[in-house]
Amino acid sequence: MKVEFKDVRSMSSNPFEAAVILDGIRRWVEIESPTDRPDQVNKLANLVASGYRDLSASVECVAGRDGYGDHLVTRSSWGQGVPGILVLSHLDTVHPMGFIERLPFKVEGNRAFGPGIYDMKGGAYLAYHAFRQICADDVRPPLGITQLYVSDEEIGSPTSRALIEAEGRKAKYVLVTEPARDGGKIVTGRKGVARFEVFVKGTPAHAGARPEDGCSAIGELGNVIQTLEAMNDLKRGVTVNVGVVRGGTKPNVIAEEAYAEVDMRVPTMADADELVPKILGITSRTPGVGVKVIGGLNRPPYEKSNAGAALYEHARSLAAELGFRLFDVFSGGGSDGNFTAPHTATLDGLGVDGKGAHTHYEQLYISSIEPRARLLYRLYQTLQ
Repeated sequence: MKVEFKDVRSMSSNPFEAAVILDGIRRWVEIESPTDRPDQVNKLANLVASGYRDLSASVECVAGRDGYGDHLVTRSSWGQGVPGILVLSHLDTVHPMGFIERLPFKVEGNRAFGPGIYDMKGGAYLAYHAFRQICADDVRPPLGITQLYVSDEEIGSPTSRALIEAEGRKAKYVLVTEPARDGGKIVTGRKGVARFEVFVKGTPAHAGARPEDGCSAIGELGNVIQTLEAMNDLKRGVTVNVGVVRGGTKPNVIAEEAYAEVDMRVPTMADADELVPKILGITSRTPGVGVKVIGGLNRPPYEKSNAGAALYEHARSLAAELGFRLFDVFSGGGSDGNFTAPHTATLDGLGVDGKGAHTHYEQLYISSIEPRARLLYRLYQTLQ
């Protein structure tokens, strides 16, 4: 795939003042939007949509389903009908309703705090602000810009994945506004994510009087866990984690049922092709006990392609023009960029720098706002 860039040296005179942008971020942060509260996610989506009313753009609301919120698709009035730029953002957060009382929006020196401010309302707002500046310019950039805001990224994008993949296949470039990694690094690769559920069925019996009549589901789950743990290979970058375990009813009853939830991360599709069938094929080692495993790959690995590498090099040169150095990194966490990277040049981690995603001290660094907003703006200007 050939990657082309337009050389546009002049910067717009439009403002990128951190204080102005931070005020917009604050308004988004102060609308709490847990994934499982579609009413709150939609409240934020309405605010986001209202910001496009005076811009050269159309806004489409894709109705939510399965108990999740709506998705927003905003499209520039120019450049549609040919492959352009897709910007991926999510509006949902992991923080439950009321968390803002524990972590209210506040500024302390170079740090601004709030639920979802780093992951990823800060980055989503930067992309929106950069688009506003593009709309204010006298000259339109070569490519159309589509911004997709989804409502369920934090749980694996079950209702938005098809939309993400469809838009990604139509695009020439994908920019993902997930937060930067330590020191402002952007992401050019991510592990694939697989999720599994393990159901074990045994035979109950009195643990003291007639233990020989029973077959312990918990005992067999222990065997399954050992099998799964043996698949860990840190040198290869493969991790398998049994994160949830349940089983049994009473301490004096041989457990009839047991259950586990499993997370696996793999750096390549070759690893996924090898290990997913192995996990799905796990069988019982205990007579009289049944094991059933369901699940599979939730997000494919985001492997650094030639087109993705060229996109990163272009971003790095733009950052140098803007006066800062840009480095890339491979991440163990997944994002919606995993869905587009296999077929479209994708650059991730373009959001704000900060720390504490999913924690009670989540924060962005105010000093990262202006340079990273300008970087997105320059990418909009120059990609062709």
